[in-house]
Amino acid sequence: MDVLYGVRMMGPLAPYARGLAGELARLGFTEFSARCQLGLAAHLSRWLAAAGLGTAALTTPVAEAYLAARRAAGYTAYLTPKALGPLLGYLRGLGVAPQAGIAAPATPAEVLLEEYRCYLLAERGLQATVARGYVDSVRSFVARCAGAGSADLGQLTVGEVTAFLVGESQRLAPKTAQRLATALRSLLRFWHLQGLISGPLDQAVPKVANRRPGLPRPLEPRQVQALLASCDRGTADGRRDLAMLTLLARMGLRAGEVAGLRLDDVDWRLGEITIAGKGNRRDKLPLPADAGEAMAGYLRHGRPSAALDRSVFIRIKAPHRGLTSGGVTQAVAAAARRAGLGTIYAHRLRHSAATAILAEGGSLAEIGQVLRHRRLHTTAAYTKVSIEALRALARPWPGAS
Repeated sequence: MDVLYGVRMMGPLAPYARGLAGELARLGFTEFSARCQLGLAAHLSRWLAAAGLGTAALTTPVAEAYLAARRAAGYTAYLTPKALGPLLGYLRGLGVAPQAGIAAPATPAEVLLEEYRCYLLAERGLQATVARGYVDSVRSFVARCAGAGSADLGQLTVGEVTAFLVGESQRLAPKTAQRLATALRSLLRFWHLQGLISGPLDQAVPKVANRRPGLPRPLEPRQVQALLASCDRGTADGRRDLAMLTLLARMGLRAGEVAGLRLDDVDWRLGEITIAGKGNRRDKLPLPADAGEAMAGYLRHGRPSAALDRSVFIRIKAPHRGLTSGGVTQAVAAAARRAGLGTIYAHRLRHSAATAILAEGGSLAEIGQVLRHRRLHTTAAYTKVSIEALRALARPWPGAS
């Protein structure tokens, strides 16, 4: 029996208590957080002992059963699989707990979905999270039309494709229905390439009407300055958020591109930064002086020394891993609340960077280069936000003097 951080460890996990404490310290957990994690491990160890189980029995279903028992006992914290992540990760690393199993596709529909997911990752170059979104969007369609397997797909008709999307659009918001239509076209193109369907049925997917104007929604310069000013330069998280917000506002980066920055992507001598964008595309761009200063300030005086990877922007709370795109977006939303601007997310700063170029006399081609658009049609949306530029195209009102 060990007593660490005031936590008494008994049962099958007791031999691993000191090692777990060391791993928590390596991951950057504070003393309080480590005590909570060890308390959770002690509770799990007692539960295992009462059930007559050892560490070798800590499979995913057993961990879920423990969490269900913890919830039933009235506990209000550490009730999700994420809470057990540090403990299970440590035990699995030692080889004393089973690795998390990945279930093989069990039905014909699941097989088709897995093949589509692999195609999106390998052939289309999508990120894993994006590919998962596409797969989840078409899951009900695949389950409906797969039947006994891929042999049934040859009987798929234009009417069935159209009827599915029309039916779904009656219950989905316009934007969600648009995403479904995009994913459905992608799936049908893949099936056509595989020879699973009789023709290019992606052309049968109707367009989803969206009556919203679809104009970019940039922030005003004073609002951007308010966001930057809301970051406390005296704290580690404030320096980090200032650097991220400056990159978003000055370079028009996407949240995922900021989250994906690695230390090796910044060439300080040349003043360049390499951006990993959509479709595994990598672009070298000049690093603005103010963005570089903000990044340097964070790297010198804010980035955790115990960072677990080479991501530029690291979680403040342990484990100190790289931020996700969601973390970047949450940082923007928090800055907006501090600045009294309401709800603002990261992509509006991308719009702000584009309209700032336009306001300074820049061309659409220059905006497209900064935002790294592949098609001029995408950049053309910014012509709608310059009222003064559009006045020259307006015809005079009949009868006006």
